[in-house]
Amino acid sequence: MRKLVPAVAITLALAGVVALGVWVVLDRAGMVFTSRTCTASVDGLDVELTAQQAENAGLIAAIGVRRGLPARAVSIALATAYQESKIINLDSGDRDSLGIFQQRPSQGWGTEQQLQDPVYATNAFYDALVEVDGYREMEVTEAAQAVQRSGFPDAYADHEADARVLASALTGNSQASLTCEVPGGADEVNAELREVGLTFRADQLRKDVTSVFGDLSLGGYAPGGVSSGHQEGSAHYEGRAVDIFVRPVSEANKVRGWAIAHYLVTQAERLSVATVIFDGQIWTARRSGQGWRDYEVDTSDVSEATAAILEHRDHVHVDVFA
Repeated sequence: MRKLVPAVAITLALAGVVALGVWVVLDRAGMVFTSRTCTASVDGLDVELTAQQAENAGLIAAIGVRRGLPARAVSIALATAYQESKIINLDSGDRDSLGIFQQRPSQGWGTEQQLQDPVYATNAFYDALVEVDGYREMEVTEAAQAVQRSGFPDAYADHEADARVLASALTGNSQASLTCEVPGGADEVNAELREVGLTFRADQLRKDVTSVFGDLSLGGYAPGGVSSGHQEGSAHYEGRAVDIFVRPVSEANKVRGWAIAHYLVTQAERLSVATVIFDGQIWTARRSGQGWRDYEVDTSDVSEATAAILEHRDHVHVDVFA
């Protein structure tokens, strides 16, 4: 049985509600899950996920990052999702349990429609978790049980190690540690620039990442398109690329940048992501089987500030297929 949570305790922020809508629209816009896998590797431990699991895990972590929660909270959420649903958005379960966390409408978690939306369900879980006194110092299984009130209170411990690996990667604390194998292309769609100066796919990605992470500093596009400021042949000139700035260059911003970069990789198939570059590393869909690779660029005759830009140490570059 799940913990009784009065409706007033679920204090979703307005921005979270907006994110819910964007996620649902994109989720229903032709997404097809495949048998391709994602792998997180931290401290010698490898965790493999299906495409569906990776998308949900990426979302759970990104919402934790947006809320300013510690990686510990994300570990607890992921361990719970592992146990309750295998990190899959289920449409049924024990009694009236639903969704990633198998929350029950009859126990005050929300309506059936709400609990099947991963954004709402994740925020509801975090809302309850932060009300648990001392959850940061608790064992993962104890904190999960304090929220869920499961009939199998020790089962969450079975997933603690995997959840820690995923949380470390997806919150950006372990760099270039998560990769996904995805198709090396996507069906062609209308490549005309929209009002903002991006193609349809690039604009949908822009909306998605801001809905999930909140207010971000974005660039690399402009109404009518851009014609300078980037390397020859850049996807920016076709309106297919967005830069997500994490300035100034610092350890804290590096962690945030990797959280964003890893999120984009977990959503690559859904959002038709072709390339992600950050902190001197590059991931491409066409060579996704090779994971993250060194991004080679000549910085021998430029200033440190320019080198930071060229090596993408101050921003995450992401572009989509045409």
